[in-house]
Amino acid sequence: MATKIATYLRGKHKAIFAPHVDCGDFIVITNAEKIKVTGGKEKKKMYFSHSGYPGGDKLISYEKLMARDPAKLIRLAVSGMLPKNKLGRQIIKKLKIYTGDKHPHQAHKLQKLEV
Repeated sequence: MATKIATYLRGKHKAIFAPHVDCGDFIVITNAEKIKVTGGKEKKKMYFSHSGYPGGDKLISYEKLMARDPAKLIRLAVSGMLPKNKLGRQIIKKLKIYTGDKHPHQAHKLQKLEV
């Protein structure tokens, strides 16, 4: 799912794609709490962050992060597939993730993307 989202955010599905231009689409994801992972990732997968101070490393499991913030899981997966520069930070802002069916984008003409 994350690879397809990253492709559409980046604009690689379009004929006008250029790697230095943000020509992708906005993506709205609903029901973020319903994502599934395969294998033993629910128990084994760990997410690492560091505060920058000595001994400031933090490890959090997939289960705890899913219970706390399922939108962050998707955002981390997609942002890891985008460029690590100003363009990547600009592109990730076009990703909107919501838990549940409701979102404030009803006025827009959204097209369903099957993953």
